[in-house]
Amino acid sequence: MKLIKKIAAIMFAFMMVVSMSCNVKADDTTTATGTITINNAIPEQTYTIYKILDLESYSPKEENGKETGNFAYKPSSEWESFIKGENVRDKYFTFEGEYVSWKENADPAEFAKLALDYAKTNSKANQGLVTASGTPVQFTGLGLGYYLVDSSVGTLCSLDTTKPTVEIKEKNGVPSVDKKVSNSKTGTFGTSSTASIGDTVYFKTIITAQPGAQNYVLHDKMDAGLTFNESSVKAILNKNEPKENKELTATDYSVVTRDLEDSGPKCTFHIEFTPKLCESLKADDTITVTYSATLNENAVIAGEGNKNETWLKYGENNNLETTHPTTDTKTFEMNVFKFYEDKNNSNTEKGLAGATFKLTKDSQDAVNIGFVKTSNETATDDVYRVAKRGETGTVATITSPKSGKFTIQGLGAGTYYLTETKQPAGYNKLSTPVTVVIDKDGKVKVKNGDDYDEVNRVDVENKTGTVLPSTGGMGTTMIYLIGGALVLGSGVVLATKRRVKNK
Repeated sequence: MKLIKKIAAIMFAFMMVVSMSCNVKADDTTTATGTITINNAIPEQTYTIYKILDLESYSPKEENGKETGNFAYKPSSEWESFIKGENVRDKYFTFEGEYVSWKENADPAEFAKLALDYAKTNSKANQGLVTASGTPVQFTGLGLGYYLVDSSVGTLCSLDTTKPTVEIKEKNGVPSVDKKVSNSKTGTFGTSSTASIGDTVYFKTIITAQPGAQNYVLHDKMDAGLTFNESSVKAILNKNEPKENKELTATDYSVVTRDLEDSGPKCTFHIEFTPKLCESLKADDTITVTYSATLNENAVIAGEGNKNETWLKYGENNNLETTHPTTDTKTFEMNVFKFYEDKNNSNTEKGLAGATFKLTKDSQDAVNIGFVKTSNETATDDVYRVAKRGETGTVATITSPKSGKFTIQGLGAGTYYLTETKQPAGYNKLSTPVTVVIDKDGKVKVKNGDDYDEVNRVDVENKTGTVLPSTGGMGTTMIYLIGGALVLGSGVVLATKRRVKNK
């Protein structure tokens, strides 16, 4: 009996100790600390944590793999006015004296955005700030409570530390940008295109959004050879889930062309998307932005072409940016040599002045190309560029100079027909146009029978005929003169003989 009493006393003492240890866990949270671990943290992004509620005491338990139990939360001193404000009280939290409970069916993501806006607007102190160098990111030594975590990519989530160790997963992602160009509005878009001066070039930029989107601003920089058509901008939102497309309006974005950057890279224009639109973006939603530009007289001929660079800035302070995809639009030149063969000088090819040409993109001369002369009067060889529509000083034809050489600049890839409209005096005019093809790499090819020969210069020869025999020349006149002289001479001889005989 004594043994049984001793065993009972030991068991009772053990239960008291266990009970006391549980009470300490439930009540003593002033010195307890917790850890928040963020998995899949994005390198070089900044994570900031705010304590919204203090956990005074708790008695957790787990049922069916889920945490339940009793928790006593109070607003932290920094956040009390916010929690009791009309936008939060009874919408996200209910009150019982000083203590708060989460309102059933309230949206935690919506609350997180509201709380983050309050923190930034009122410069609320944070309990930690870490720039990720890899994954994961940890906040340690935190007082137990309910926390809001923000990242420079976008709002992360709200959470508590009652375990006291909590792991969360970065749900945001880094947006991306892709860019394409085409010389036709409905044509194939790629990273490169060709165009003639005065042609319209079409661009397509696709932004792939990620959750937590903040402050999207699309930047676009065009080389001097491209003139932006501001009225051409259109944007379409392509929702990933559910699948739907929506054309955006002026209430969703604005195009800015003035008061841009003071330092490089200086943009041609910005497209600023509204916070409301950014907040509506989900994973892999896309915004397709289309716009156009005109290739102008400042275009780079051949070489690397005329570039258009695009990038997206985003994040809390709009200081993060994507890669810079770039397209190029190339335009080329055609060198022409008008000549004749000097038969008195070993058939040497010599430049021929005075031959007049026109250039068309149609063998039936339906599309006539205009030109503007860019070389000065002292130049040996003439240089022309393709004229813009309605440009002053435009000419429809080109006349070969003394050297016989001229260059046409600003031609896109395609087939051209060089037609001689007037030949120099004494020379035969070409009976058919010279067919010239410029490919997408700027290589010039001239049609030769059924084939095309790659050339550095389009050589155009003019030929002249020989002097033909004439039936009304000096040859007949001389015969008549000699014949007359003979007859006259014969008469004189005959008269002389008669005189001698009569004597």
